[in-house]
Amino acid sequence: MTRRQQAGNDSQRGADEAYAVELLGVRRSYGSGSSTVHGLRGVDLSLRRGSFTAVMGPSGSGKSTLLQCAAGLDRPTEGRVLLGGEDITGLSENRLTELRRSRVGFVFQSFNLLPSLSVEQNVLLPQRLAGRRLDVRQARHLLDQVGLAGLGRRRPAELSGGQQQRVAIARALITRPEVVFGDEPTGALDTVTAREVLGLLRQAVDSMGATVVMVTHDPAAAAHADRVLFLADGMFAGELYRPDPASVEARMSALVAAGRDRACAGAAA
Repeated sequence: MTRRQQAGNDSQRGADEAYAVELLGVRRSYGSGSSTVHGLRGVDLSLRRGSFTAVMGPSGSGKSTLLQCAAGLDRPTEGRVLLGGEDITGLSENRLTELRRSRVGFVFQSFNLLPSLSVEQNVLLPQRLAGRRLDVRQARHLLDQVGLAGLGRRRPAELSGGQQQRVAIARALITRPEVVFGDEPTGALDTVTAREVLGLLRQAVDSMGATVVMVTHDPAAAAHADRVLFLADGMFAGELYRPDPASVEARMSALVAAGRDRACAGAAA
């Protein structure tokens, strides 16, 4: 029995609770006719709870589309997306918004902190948007965990880029989400600071049981994950478990070379 058949079988749902995210035959196309662009071409993916997954691939391979569909920010053209065993594919926009606020955390390259709010208020923002009681003690505890104890009253502009990303990680964790999605979370940071931020994401997985899914172009960043998934032309092109930077870089170089060869062959034809 295939994974897709299993997902359609109610008796299998208990076993699937081990998965934080599932994509079942997901396709995402943009446009129509000859101008159609295929972002994803039938992706099947299961990510276990408490895992750290990096997603890599050449430019245009479908990384961001995969992240957006998995997080409920975009709807697949075909297929199903499950979050914690719940099929979110056909949910209304209002329900998707509620789900993202309560069960999903986000860490972006640009931090996306509100400059008019204090650090502590930024961390508490997801609870406020979800209509929950503001847990100031939890916010301060998270700020302590990410190395920002005592800085809760400052504004984002008073912090370094690395400190702002630490605030973003604390904010992503405040609702105890099922999954934290990172879109190039270290792309704007220097090497040392990036390593520190990745260590915090790794700590969230190992110590807090979080599930992290991170799109990155950096082999060193990907090496912090348990598993690296490679995309090319909207399809999976391989994976690595317990990756190291050298093996990730070698796999990426091979994918880029293969794509260049296909492009040259198409031009010659």
